[in-house]
Amino acid sequence: MKKITYFCFSLLFMSSAMFAQEQEKTKPQGHTDQNKFRQMKDVLATPNESRTASGAPGYAYTQQKVDYVMDIRLDEDKHQIYGDEKITYHNNSKDHLEYLWIQLDQNMRAKDSKTPDIDSESFNAAFNGPITFTNTNLKERFDGGFNIEHVKNEDGSDVSYMINQTMMRINLPKPLAPGAVFKFQIKWWYNVNNHILDGGRSGYEPFPDGNSTFVIAQFFPRLCVYDNVEGWQNMQFWGRSEFALEFGDYDVKLTVPADHKLEATGVLQNPKDVLTKEQQKRFETAKKSFKDPVFIVTQEEAEKAETERSKKQKTWHFKAEKVRDFAFATSRKFLWDAMAVDINGKTVMAISLYSKEGNPLWEEHSTRVVANTLEEYSKLTFDYPYNKAVSVHAQMGMEYPMICFNFGRPQPDGTYSERLKRGMINVITHEVGHNFFPMIVNSDERQWTWMDEGLNSFVEILAELDYDPDFITGNLPKDIVPYMGGDQSYISPIMSQGDYVYQFGPNAYTKPAAGLYMLRQTIMGPELFDYAFRTYSQRWMFKHPTPADFFRTMEDASAMDLDWFWRGWFYTTDYTDIGVKDVKKYYLTDTPTEKAKKIAKQNNMNLDDYKDKLVYFAEEVDGVAPQNTKSASDFKFLNDHLESLPEDEKSRQMEAPKYFYEVTFEKPGGLVMPIILELTYEDGTKERKTYPAQIWRYNENEVKKVFKTQKAITNFVVDPDLETADVDTSNNSWPKKVEENNFDQFKEKVKG
Repeated sequence: MKKITYFCFSLLFMSSAMFAQEQEKTKPQGHTDQNKFRQMKDVLATPNESRTASGAPGYAYTQQKVDYVMDIRLDEDKHQIYGDEKITYHNNSKDHLEYLWIQLDQNMRAKDSKTPDIDSESFNAAFNGPITFTNTNLKERFDGGFNIEHVKNEDGSDVSYMINQTMMRINLPKPLAPGAVFKFQIKWWYNVNNHILDGGRSGYEPFPDGNSTFVIAQFFPRLCVYDNVEGWQNMQFWGRSEFALEFGDYDVKLTVPADHKLEATGVLQNPKDVLTKEQQKRFETAKKSFKDPVFIVTQEEAEKAETERSKKQKTWHFKAEKVRDFAFATSRKFLWDAMAVDINGKTVMAISLYSKEGNPLWEEHSTRVVANTLEEYSKLTFDYPYNKAVSVHAQMGMEYPMICFNFGRPQPDGTYSERLKRGMINVITHEVGHNFFPMIVNSDERQWTWMDEGLNSFVEILAELDYDPDFITGNLPKDIVPYMGGDQSYISPIMSQGDYVYQFGPNAYTKPAAGLYMLRQTIMGPELFDYAFRTYSQRWMFKHPTPADFFRTMEDASAMDLDWFWRGWFYTTDYTDIGVKDVKKYYLTDTPTEKAKKIAKQNNMNLDDYKDKLVYFAEEVDGVAPQNTKSASDFKFLNDHLESLPEDEKSRQMEAPKYFYEVTFEKPGGLVMPIILELTYEDGTKERKTYPAQIWRYNENEVKKVFKTQKAITNFVVDPDLETADVDTSNNSWPKKVEENNFDQFKEKVKG
């Protein structure tokens, strides 16, 4: 064998040298490493004292803290919110800060907002009806921006500030030293938007009877993140990419009409002041009900409240520790139910607020879905640390600590489709799940949308399948195929800032979720993946992770090199396309083949000298097996050899194969992926084989595998369960399946 190898190598060397002399002027230039398995040290940030090479926070990691004390008043008739907030800013960094940056999200709705100006417009209307004409041409732009009445120091003196659209800079009287605290207050108000007409993630929904439901968030000036990666988060809010916020403690009083039912971030401090004795009693019952929700306010009671309108007011008092935001919902229309959830021995409340328009769908599913989400997410990450999670019925989907706003409204007669039910379960699971990502594992949503939306959408898959094993999640690898195989000019890498992405949903939600599902189910396996994912989640609870921290932790905790996956799936728009290029079948024979004769001649071998000493492999030609095929048992010299083996070695011998197949796999797509192969035998039985992605490490275009079997193979199928998001399955089978494309189907239809 060595002799043959040396001879072939010599010929190759001489031929190459002669060719090089002839083509010296066209000698190819050198190149950088483009191997799909090259490491990512050129892409990821250099580890340091604050963020380690393992993906964990370093010994010098720091994080700011911001505490809020707020008095908030809702004017239901005028649709206005008034606020007086006191802010305590803790500078835990090692830096001296000259100023503070504050987010003014509502300013995207200010009259002079630049947000509408960033969208391209074209004039396509040939005519309008009166309503459309009025709304598009006569309606004055809604003014929903902040009105800042004053910014004052804790001693009552004015604090200098400057507003740039959705950002406000607080000009500190003197630099804030490391470890120092700055206290100040802001008084403000704004007009609440009708979120049904004007859109948005906060606002009110009016009903024909004159009542409204209010879902209020992003409603107060909030401190931006200052960290050791980006410094100040100072990107404007254009309406899509969300919020980077600091953790802190909240003490909030909310004054609303006395007949409203209200829920908010935090623990209610004064239940006796705002709840009836009966409601308090029902809530205590709900704390012990782990199977079914208990009504705090029934539909009958809510419908009665709708017909009355109190002129009095009540103040609800909430406190929350270690949260990054605050939101609330309030209305006299709300039904209210709750049930207990056991999270590793700790009781957490799953709660829903919804108007009668949400029934019967919300009564049947909302709180149960909340409970299931808390249970399943806690299994994969960490025990849910807060006292409750609230789902509120609104015509949107948006999340905040402990509370979220969700859609899903049946027809007026109470009927609903399976699709609507599935959509509601989907959005509730997703928004409640956001409590984990990014409300606790607090990534920068403004910069890396996928770190909250993608990770959350991935865990959402598992929670939904637990709620209903037949649930259509929409986030599996097969679901991302149309996007990945689409027009490349409208596709961005996952590692893109959200404001600049064409197809935001697939980019930030589905592709990361599908990729992580693939990583868990196909590449790493659940045991390795779950341990690493849980490690990441627990390392970065109540902290600010970056993409590098996630990538590094997943590798560090699993002992798997995943750089090829991160680079391909997250940093490129390459797609998966792996297929069967060719299959060659071989049989045993005692007759020298032409191939054998050729090799013998090249190496000065006389095959006559090896009569009855060699087994020959003959290739099938045009689907016809060669003549004189044999079984291993037909070769006496082979049987004699096997009989001469020691007994312990005999016991380890497998049954001799009868059939041999050489399969050539091709990879037209740019992504490397494991090869998942299903073999079907002539008796109908199937076998599954998986080859790691590293099979492509030397040749990313094609690789070969040999299969030795006792039974004839009738079919090879690559990725039979659509696990790798393969964009073209027409090349996945042998024998090749004839698949009509849409154009072929159209032609046949025309003929018919």
